[in-house]
Amino acid sequence: MTFTPTLTVYVARGFLAATMIMLAALTGLVALFDFIELLRRAATRPNVGFDIPATIAALRLPFVALQILPFAILLGGIVAFWRLTRSSELIVARAAGVSAWGFLTGPALVALLLGTVAVTGLSPLSSMMLARAERMDQTFLRTGGGLSSLAGGRLWLRQGDRELDPQGVAILTGRPAAARAPDGRGRFELQGVTVWRLSGDDRPLARIEAPRAHLAPGRWVLEDAVTFGADRRPSTPAAIELPTELTAGRIEDSFASPETLSFWSLPDFIAVLEEAGFSAVRHRIQFQSLLSMPVLALAMALLAAGFSMRHNRRGGVAQMIAGGVAAGFALFVVDRVSNEFGEAGSLPVLLAAWAPTVAGLLLALALLLHLEDG
Repeated sequence: MTFTPTLTVYVARGFLAATMIMLAALTGLVALFDFIELLRRAATRPNVGFDIPATIAALRLPFVALQILPFAILLGGIVAFWRLTRSSELIVARAAGVSAWGFLTGPALVALLLGTVAVTGLSPLSSMMLARAERMDQTFLRTGGGLSSLAGGRLWLRQGDRELDPQGVAILTGRPAAARAPDGRGRFELQGVTVWRLSGDDRPLARIEAPRAHLAPGRWVLEDAVTFGADRRPSTPAAIELPTELTAGRIEDSFASPETLSFWSLPDFIAVLEEAGFSAVRHRIQFQSLLSMPVLALAMALLAAGFSMRHNRRGGVAQMIAGGVAAGFALFVVDRVSNEFGEAGSLPVLLAAWAPTVAGLLLALALLLHLEDG
């Protein structure tokens, strides 16, 4: 394989330019439809003006760009490689002894870099802005949801409890209630609280009943709590503090979409979520999907090359480009279906997140091998 740095940089630069133009165009198009839908919903709210839907749509832009990136790489790559093929530049390069693998080195590295930057840099910005957009959506355009929409109105939490047993756990339940702290800021409070303290082998150690409990830094504060020990005799009502690693933000985030958490915060949040007794399957799939993003970007770049580098004399250029778009859409559908099976527990998390990406990469490599060496 002949490697020419000048040709590699030239092809990579054209690929990057086409991809960024396509990313901006697709993001703008999707954001426009999202904005129109927000305006339609805001029309039923007399107190919501034009600025609220516009702000929500703007806050969702990084999230939309992150979701659109693989398709922008695919379509941008198709345009870039088709232009090189139409102008016979790739034909001249092949006549000079440069194989397809030689001039694809630059676009492949660009795709990997775009995927890595999207995961490590754009994901934190996207999650922060999307979380704010969802809070605004919840406040101004929706009724209900979040903790207030729990079945039966009760919240169930599970956490470690090392005070009575080194391997012990505590199961806490109560009705979420809005509260105001003495300094005027909001705090997380539960009413009608019951706490079961269990040993590591699920043997009951104690039960606590309290009319109210609020979450302070590093601890639950149960007011007028009555403790029932192993003898089932009640204690005198008193304030009890129960250590915890939970925060109000983590509890709220557990009911929000995993996309509102950045790539860097997902591992720690998954650990806390599982210790608290919540299901972390959606968050695990989101984390693995972000991990696979650079590989998916590479697969899309190679797929674009395989579908657009045929010479014009062979005919069927429109069919080949349409085939590339159809292949990308099919990969998206497979990815969505795979994630649904993963969230339902029918597929392991790793398989659900990585199978579509690996399948797309293998398809692209097979297509290029057939094109170049077939």
